[in-house]
Amino acid sequence: MTDDSTMQATDHGASDAARIETFVDGAVGWLSVHNPARRNAVTLEMWRALPGAVAALAATPGLRCVVLRGAGDATFVAGADISEFATLRKDARSAQAYEASNVAAFDALRDCPLPTVAMVRGFCLGGGLGLAAACDLRIADETAQFGIPAARLGIAYPPSAIADIVRLVGPSCAKTMFFTARRLDAAQAREAGLVDMLVPPADLDTATRDLAGTVALGAPLTLAAAKAAIDAVAGGMSPQDLAACEQLANACFDSADFAEGRSAFLEKRTPNFTGN
Repeated sequence: MTDDSTMQATDHGASDAARIETFVDGAVGWLSVHNPARRNAVTLEMWRALPGAVAALAATPGLRCVVLRGAGDATFVAGADISEFATLRKDARSAQAYEASNVAAFDALRDCPLPTVAMVRGFCLGGGLGLAAACDLRIADETAQFGIPAARLGIAYPPSAIADIVRLVGPSCAKTMFFTARRLDAAQAREAGLVDMLVPPADLDTATRDLAGTVALGAPLTLAAAKAAIDAVAGGMSPQDLAACEQLANACFDSADFAEGRSAFLEKRTPNFTGN
């Protein structure tokens, strides 16, 4: 990410100490989970702020990709803030309300119309793993650790969040992670399918910018059509999914961007896509 002085930062619905921040840098939006004093653990207020932050970035004109990261240079997200559980997640009734906020945050990332990338260093645990799994792509450095400590806390996870993990690693690996609460190191996570790109720690910032920048160069309508089709196939395509995907595909061929892409290819130049 470039120097923050070149970007506009926005706080979303959380306190100064623990908050969700967004930055816009050219065609890439950055979504930062900011609670470094607690290894970027997510408070209930932060869970509630996440959907609005994602929506604000998705509505930003000219934005083509969203990157989710943890604040600072030490860790991604160490999970939900367990210090709140005694009051905010103390029984089934309060847990249902808390879980609704979790699900809304995961849904916002999963359903974001723009491609999403999780940039992972250090701890990616519990709810942090849920956030990363809800993104389209995950890039991590060699310090990353992935785990689900639910069995040691006596809590359950939302089925939709579990589904994201199962889609990435399969049911057997997911059961192993949940049943044992053991952590995967970065290499193991890459082998399991949790990580798409693995880089040295010194390269994570640059590699993430390069990946997001490359994604941002693509035709927006094509990216939207591809994301919808891949997600539909992975989730078991229904007739309604098929119709929606066909509609998105047809929009690509009727777009000005298709004409621009053809012209740019023939003229051997970089296309200038507008999303129209």
